Amino acid sequence: MSNPEKRIVMVTGGSRGLGRAICLAFAGPDTHVCFNYNAADTAARETARLIEAAGGTASFEQVDVASTEQVGGFVKTIVREHGGVHVLVNNAGITRDGLVVMMKEQDWDDVIQTNLKGAFNCIKAVTRPMMKQRYGRIVNITSVVGTTGNPGQANYAASKAGIIGLTKSVAKELASRNITANAVAPGFVETDMTAGLPEKAKEAMLAMIPLGRAGAPEEIAGLTEFLASDKAAYITGQVIHISGGMI
Repeated sequence: MSNPEKRIVMVTGGSRGLGRAICLAFAGPDTHVCFNYNAADTAARETARLIEAAGGTASFEQVDVASTEQVGGFVKTIVREHGGVHVLVNNAGITRDGLVVMMKEQDWDDVIQTNLKGAFNCIKAVTRPMMKQRYGRIVNITSVVGTTGNPGQANYAASKAGIIGLTKSVAKELASRNITANAVAPGFVETDMTAGLPEKAKEAMLAMIPLGRAGAPEEIAGLTEFLASDKAAYITGQVIHISGGMI
């Protein structure tokens, strides 16, 4: 690493839910976590407090990952203030569910822009700093539906399938610079995003899981942190499903 005293980790969508769990998985005395949020800053402040309570340091900024300019500015600030970016976790994502025949064009565009273009924007922005330091770990949060598809989620599934292709391509492009890129594909996880599902939908989902339960955000975060560690230095271009056996 270019800065062995402090690992600089950038997490998108880090203010709550799975993003918060990922931030906390990295929290520690040797790590500074930079994360963005795109709503009220109350949750972001709480995430920062929890990171600091775990012995780490944190900074956060309101950034729309779909904006190339905002992402570029965010990364430039991180590099200027902390000297580089060692780890990027692309977690930011939204849903706008609906059957294809009834899906609004705006709902398609919003999901693709945030989930897929957002990941591209962040990867492109950190690539030069990572290449310069000849070290980097990129972990993209995709989904099992990026592999299986899901009725009523054509936009979301397409965005997550796109992230898989993006991950595999980036892994091949950057491997010679000691930069790895992998994807984590969660199944049914207990988060704010899934809390609003109808009970029947939750029951149907659980029936598809051999382990018989939903995943916890901390379990997804643990795998993410591992893939960003030096223990995973020989793993790149992979999509790892963490779904209780759904896949």
